[in-house]
Amino acid sequence: MQTTLNFQTGKRPMSPLSEQLLERVEHHISAIYHENPLGADLEGLAQALIESIGASPEGAGAFQHINHWSQRDAILITYGDSLQNDNEKPLVTLRHFLDDHTAGLLSGVHILPFYPWSSDDGFAIIDYSSVNDALGDWNDIGAIASSYDLMADLVINHCSSRSIWFENFLRSTSPGKDYFFTVNPEQDLSAVVRPRTTPLLREVMTAQGPQHVWCTFGHDQVDLDFRNPEVLKQFVSIIHQYLKAGVKIFRLDAIAFLWKVPGGSCLNLEETHEIVRLLRTLLEHTAPDTLLITETNIPNRENLSYFGNANEAHCIYNFSLPPLLVNSLVTGDCTYLKQWMMSMPPAQNGTTYFNFIASHDGIGLRPAEGLLSNTELDTLIDTMQAFGGHVSYRTLDDGGRKPYEINISLFDALRGTTRGEDELGVERFICAHAIMLALEGIPGIYIHSLLGTRNDYERADNTGSYRAINRHQWNYDNLVSLLGDATSNHARVFAAIKALLAIRQRQAAFHPNATQFTLHLGASLFGFWRQSVDRRQSIFCINNVTPREHSVALSDINLISTQEWSDLISGDHYTPDDSEVVISPYQSVWISNAPDYEA
Repeated sequence: MQTTLNFQTGKRPMSPLSEQLLERVEHHISAIYHENPLGADLEGLAQALIESIGASPEGAGAFQHINHWSQRDAILITYGDSLQNDNEKPLVTLRHFLDDHTAGLLSGVHILPFYPWSSDDGFAIIDYSSVNDALGDWNDIGAIASSYDLMADLVINHCSSRSIWFENFLRSTSPGKDYFFTVNPEQDLSAVVRPRTTPLLREVMTAQGPQHVWCTFGHDQVDLDFRNPEVLKQFVSIIHQYLKAGVKIFRLDAIAFLWKVPGGSCLNLEETHEIVRLLRTLLEHTAPDTLLITETNIPNRENLSYFGNANEAHCIYNFSLPPLLVNSLVTGDCTYLKQWMMSMPPAQNGTTYFNFIASHDGIGLRPAEGLLSNTELDTLIDTMQAFGGHVSYRTLDDGGRKPYEINISLFDALRGTTRGEDELGVERFICAHAIMLALEGIPGIYIHSLLGTRNDYERADNTGSYRAINRHQWNYDNLVSLLGDATSNHARVFAAIKALLAIRQRQAAFHPNATQFTLHLGASLFGFWRQSVDRRQSIFCINNVTPREHSVALSDINLISTQEWSDLISGDHYTPDDSEVVISPYQSVWISNAPDYEA
């Protein structure tokens, strides 16, 4: 039903700025609850949200197009217990690793869900307000947040069936009795888009009788019902708690599935976008340098929509990059990667891409839909399976299955080409990171890529989860020993990525919002040009994606003859008399006219 909202509080007079903030929040609420299907009482909701998060009316609209990042930013992605040491909480061990081994090269760390959980390696949260005791406590979280920009997951779409909210739902008591999305199983739900093959609905017995709860990701992860504004209020309160704990970046997990209208896809609905806009407004008036990043493992065009008009996510995961980059390096052909990059719009100020090529999940295939042909996808899947990878599937509306992601460590994914394994795996792996670190956006580096970790078959078998193949847990002493052995692949990879990070953070042309243009150098050389905002520094990034030597004519990249040019990585210099640059298999060159120029 249509509802006309009355937000007049009748309370003390408000300042013009306070009224402006209240009006902005009221506008978001009107858009979210324009149909108000549950007939919820919305009186005073806007003021309650503002007070819950501690928003200030100052600076209304002043933060939308400000970049809170630079080329010095790079985020480590890790579980809280990826590094383990005897007689020490894992979060303490993680802090030691960051302080002792990354030497100021990482500005932030994304600690994957560190709360009490019941399944899915943390993404079925039992209690949002606590730290998992097996990892540490809030003091350990605060210690990390005091030195690094902390990214935390706001698992907003669902929570654990063992949470107090769900237990209260079963008992029909508060808080929780109306927090979960239920549906009549007779409704046509065939159009619902999901990333899993498990049944969508789970029948449970409540104090009010049997109910069918919606479970996008599995029966232990029950979807919350944001049609009830009490759920929204709970999450705004949770955000406030995390801000006080030092969280700087909020990762909105599975946000695309948040709002549901049975009968359709229940994906990327306008109400979902409006909730993201609301959260950004509240954060801009609470902690203006805090960032929202949306995790939307969906086709590229839909993913881009979460930028909004610089009024939704500050950052979006660049989900198409991993499958396209891996495809380029195993086929020796960057055509599809180049086509995709040419189609990507430059992020406007106040937004940027979050680039990654490996994560705790697999290599998503949905973001490659429409970008790679079916034949290319089949070849990629076959190659990854030959290198020990697994394939996870999703259910289609006709009941069939389709590959959803490839589960494999990135190091193993790049240990060869479509022709098989070879001796150039390390070079190929480093090339992948050189490409990612040079692209427009903020880089996110998964800890197991930084360390060159291989497939963990034992962990995958023991957990029964394909994703666990890339979730190894290192004994810290063993890891330090390997990193101290210069001949080990772990040490080679670690040293090379750190060296690239050190170079990157000194170059204004690598600012996440600096200009980027694609170069046309054929299928074997993936090249692009970065230019600083003030146009004083240019960097030509050229990457050989093949196991063969190639050369590029300097005339093809238009180096200005009156300037001196050098490769930031190798230190080689180029003069007007040089006609070409010879690039070894999987070598990357960053040719610049102004080395170490920081605007």
